[in-house]
Amino acid sequence: MSTYITAVRMSPSTANDHEHISEVRWEQPGKTDTCTRQAIIDFIEKGNAVYVHGSPDAQVGVVRATPPYLRTYADGSWTNNLLILPRF
Repeated sequence: MSTYITAVRMSPSTANDHEHISEVRWEQPGKTDTCTRQAIIDFIEKGNAVYVHGSPDAQVGVVRATPPYLRTYADGSWTNNLLILPRF
C-alpha cells in the first residue's frame, strides 16, 4: 500500500532557526490523516515507502541530522519536492 504526503505544516521560523516541516498530511487508498514529522520519520525507518506525487513520483527519505528531517529523492538526486506542497 503506497503512502503519499500531500501537504505540509511548517514551523514558525525564529531569528536563530530556519522554518521546517512540523507535520504532514498523508494519504493511502481510502484513508487520509496527519501526523508529526517524527511520526512519519519513524514510519519510514520501519521500512515503509512514502512518496510525493510527481512525474515521476519522488520517494521521501530521512536525512540524519539534529533534528532529523525529510527530503525527497527523484531522478537520481535529492530534491525539495516537499517544500512545494500545499500548506495546511
